[in-house]
Amino acid sequence: MCGIFGMINISLEKTPGIAQSLTIMNRLLAHRGPDGEGQWTHEKNFLGLGHRRLSIIDLTSTGSQPMTDNNGNWIVFNGEIYNYLELREELGRDNFVSSSDTEVILRAYRKWGKDCVNHFRGMFAFALWDQETHSLFCARDRFGIKPFYYLIQNGFFYFASEIKALLPFVDEIATDLEGMKDYLTFQFCLGEKTLFKNILELSPAHWLQIRNGNISLNKYWEVYYSPDYHHTEIYFQEKLRELIQMSVDLHLRSDVPVGAYVSGGLDSSMLASLAVDRQDHDALIGFTGKFSSYGAEYDESEYAREIANWKKFQLYEMDIKASDFIENIQKVIYHLDFPVAGPGSFPQFMVSKLAAEHRKVVLGGQGGDEIFGGYTRYLIAYFEQCIKGAIQGTMNNGHFVVTYESIIPNLTSLRNYMPLLKDFWSNGLFEPMDRRYFRLVNRAPTLDEEINWKMLEPYSTREIFSSIFNGNNVRKESYFDLMTHFDFKTLLPALLQVEDRMSMAHGLESRVPILDHSIVELAAMIPADIKFKNGEMKHIYKKAIETFLPEKIMNRKDKMGFPTPISDWIAGEAKEFVFDILSSQHALGRDIVDNRKVLSGLSSESRYGRKIWGLLSLEIWHQEFHDRQSDFKRLILEPGLV
Repeated sequence: MCGIFGMINISLEKTPGIAQSLTIMNRLLAHRGPDGEGQWTHEKNFLGLGHRRLSIIDLTSTGSQPMTDNNGNWIVFNGEIYNYLELREELGRDNFVSSSDTEVILRAYRKWGKDCVNHFRGMFAFALWDQETHSLFCARDRFGIKPFYYLIQNGFFYFASEIKALLPFVDEIATDLEGMKDYLTFQFCLGEKTLFKNILELSPAHWLQIRNGNISLNKYWEVYYSPDYHHTEIYFQEKLRELIQMSVDLHLRSDVPVGAYVSGGLDSSMLASLAVDRQDHDALIGFTGKFSSYGAEYDESEYAREIANWKKFQLYEMDIKASDFIENIQKVIYHLDFPVAGPGSFPQFMVSKLAAEHRKVVLGGQGGDEIFGGYTRYLIAYFEQCIKGAIQGTMNNGHFVVTYESIIPNLTSLRNYMPLLKDFWSNGLFEPMDRRYFRLVNRAPTLDEEINWKMLEPYSTREIFSSIFNGNNVRKESYFDLMTHFDFKTLLPALLQVEDRMSMAHGLESRVPILDHSIVELAAMIPADIKFKNGEMKHIYKKAIETFLPEKIMNRKDKMGFPTPISDWIAGEAKEFVFDILSSQHALGRDIVDNRKVLSGLSSESRYGRKIWGLLSLEIWHQEFHDRQSDFKRLILEPGLV
């Protein structure tokens, strides 16, 4: 786990100042790799690669980067290739001079070329210079676990693990208006867009190559939702259990001890349980956060303690307070690069800080909800379709529809979502599936006078949403697959941005074992009426892992993610702090957001609302980056500042 960065003159012309540019990027990414740093510049001075190191595998100097294969090829790599031992055997272990997975990528590229990415199981982002073809080959893992941002400007290609390392090189720090409209609609950007104009994100499961002055992009992997009706539910349970155990085994490969985030939900509890069984008994340490001063709905630590006591591992707890929010929220947005997803990034930042005091590697449960259907909105949307099917007499057609009779026992999960249900059914009842799901995930209706919507026209988030929701890789009959597929393609990368950035802010590696492509591909094959049997969220997944967990966690129906008492803080201890941020001279002069309107609506935020969080995050983002444009530029003009 590290930070990577670099630049290349696309025309391969000699360029002065590359070493200085690498030094600037290096310092801006220092938090990602406290154990070492390295830079390499091509002898003809048109290319430079750099690296910050967090030592996890091969702790010796032989694992240092940039790394060469001594045939002219060089690589900088961020991530972990979990099947690197098997690949070493396949490639011929006598050819290796180190025990690092970085060298495995170099050797795999020499044998398979660009197809090497299809041989890797893991999380990765890398840039590899091919001396023979004079090309730069960059790739990102299948799910976007590891970040890769790039900027093409004035004939140069710049890349880095975090956007902040690219900002000194942009002509102007400006907002991408299409990305902004995406954010206001979903609280994340779609496709390659970021909130920064001209700075793009290499999409998951894609590689990029620069060769002969041209830049080409290619998708190397896709998940196809093709239901397998030949196998039974028992078969899928057993196969899924086997793949999960195998993935956890691979993700525990490390030359340092491994810990785990433990929220008390299914995913993190399952991973902690399996990790205990597969290591020395005292190796695993768990970490959890809570807001005990704000009621039971903000404190799920009893479930984290349940799994810790059941499996007998040590659990560290952090009680997070409003003072922590005031002290750290600006750091959170700075490390995120741009706001994304909900307020869960803040407690994750705090718990990661705690974890980094005891471990360099932790396991996280990202992916389970998007793959197996863990969000309550799936139940809301499907319940409406059940009613529609019952009225139209199509309820029992095919393998795709859950009956309304069977779904009723699971409706108790909607107890805390009555306001959402009321709003959802107030308009457009029984419309086509894509329109209904867009309404469930669209956050723009809560915004009105606060936003200058005319600035964001004519771009349509609705059209881009539909193109993803109705992708060619998913059968249109299965509403469940359509919904989970959209979240897998869009929300999951946003959550992985949070996962990466909040852990790496403290020099901590976070691994996500549920996101193994063999698990994802199997899940896409399981028919929806098995995955979502009787309207039970994560049904097949629960059946596969039930022996790993205590009954109290298995039967939970009140899990709400990581609820954060933002509205309580804004109304209380953090009120003055938030007011000062939103009422500064800069804040009151924004083009897109009218912070006067935001200030007037502070008291009307619902307890679990995310409107103020989203707009406050935007203002802090402007202050941390746009208002500091001169600071980033000074790094170029005054090298001594670095």
